Amino acid sequence: MRSTARPTAVTILFLVLLGGSSFADTVPFDSDRWKTEAREHRVEEHLGRTSLYLKGGVAWIDDSEFTNGTLEFDVAFTGERGFMGGTWRMQDTQNREEFYLRPHQSGNPDANQYTPVFNGMTGWQLYHGDGYGAPIEYPFGEWIHVKIVFSGSRGEVYISDMERPLLAIGEMKHEVGPGKVGLTVSNFAPAHFSNFSYQAIEKPSLKAEFKEPDPAGHGTVTSWMVSAAFGERDLEGRTSLTDTDDTPDSWTKVDAESTGITNLSRVQGISRTANTAYARVVVVSEREQVRRVRFGYSDRVKVFLNGRLLYGGSNTYRSRDYRYLGTIGLFDELYLPLREGPNELRFAVSESFGGWGLIAVFDDTDGISVEAR
Repeated sequence: MRSTARPTAVTILFLVLLGGSSFADTVPFDSDRWKTEAREHRVEEHLGRTSLYLKGGVAWIDDSEFTNGTLEFDVAFTGERGFMGGTWRMQDTQNREEFYLRPHQSGNPDANQYTPVFNGMTGWQLYHGDGYGAPIEYPFGEWIHVKIVFSGSRGEVYISDMERPLLAIGEMKHEVGPGKVGLTVSNFAPAHFSNFSYQAIEKPSLKAEFKEPDPAGHGTVTSWMVSAAFGERDLEGRTSLTDTDDTPDSWTKVDAESTGITNLSRVQGISRTANTAYARVVVVSEREQVRRVRFGYSDRVKVFLNGRLLYGGSNTYRSRDYRYLGTIGLFDELYLPLREGPNELRFAVSESFGGWGLIAVFDDTDGISVEAR
C-alpha cells in the first residue's frame, strides 16, 4: 500500500538535492494540499472508494512543483460526452499540459487527447492524429487506471495496461520547465477520481517508440507578426484596410512549431469582444508575379493582400456537417497577385473554441522572400 503521509521538510530538501522523489506521493482528496477552481467539486463515496467528484474545472496539488516525473490516478465515468483527465507542468489554470479521455468516443481514434493549454485555450483542432490520441475501448461505471509519464519534451500515457504505453507524445508544446500536477474535467459530463499520486523523477525512463512529427515542408511560413486581439465584428462589411485603421497597437513575433502550425493562443486568449487577431508577413517579390499559397486555419479567416480582401472562409466545428471537426490542414489555397517589392499579407483569424491557429506554405519561393515584420 502506498503511503499517504506528507513528506517532512527535511525529506523534501533531501529529495530536491537529489533531483527528484524516490517514492510516489499519494494525496487524499480531503487534504488541504488540494486547490480547486470548478463549477462542482466534492469528496464522496463512489464505487466503494473515497473519491473526488469534479465537473467544469481543475483541481491541483498546490505544493507540487517539478519538471519530470509521473502522474497517476483512477477515473470512473459514464458513456456521456465528457472530457476528463490529468494536467501537469501547470503554471496556472490557464497554462499547462493536459491529457483527457473522451468516453463518448470509446473505441475511436480520438478516444483521448493530449493538448497544451495556452491562455485558457486547448488546441485539439491543431493537434490531432498520431502522437495526440489513440484508440481504446473504455469500461463504463468502473475504475480505470491512468498513468502519465513526462520527460523533457516527450511523454507517455498508460491506460489500464501499465506495461505498454497507449500513447506516445513525441513533442509536448510548452517549454520544458517545472509546474504543478492535478486533475481536470470539462463542463460536460462529470467524473470521479481516486488513488491520485505523483512522483518527481529526474530522468524517467520511456518505453515507447516515438514518431517524430512530420516536419514543415519547404516554403512554410516559419514566423508571423501577431496582433493584439480585437472583435471579429470590426471586420464585418470591410473589403479593404488602410494604413490608419484596423492596425492594433501591439504586435508579437511568434514562431511556427516544427509542424509549421502557429498556435496564436501562445500570445493571448480570447473573449466575447476580442476573438480575432491578425497574423502578418511581408512577401518581398523580385518582380510582378502571381504565386500560390496553400493555408489552413482555425476557426475562421479573412485574407488581405496589400490591404485588399481576397478571401473569407470558415473551418468551424460542425460548420460543414454534424460530424465535421474543424481540424487544421492545408485545405485552401490562393493565387496572390504580387507587385514588385514588399507585399503585406494578413490573415485575420477568428476563434470560437478548440484551437486558434494558422499554417501557410508557398510551394515555389524562387524570386520571393517571406519575412515576419
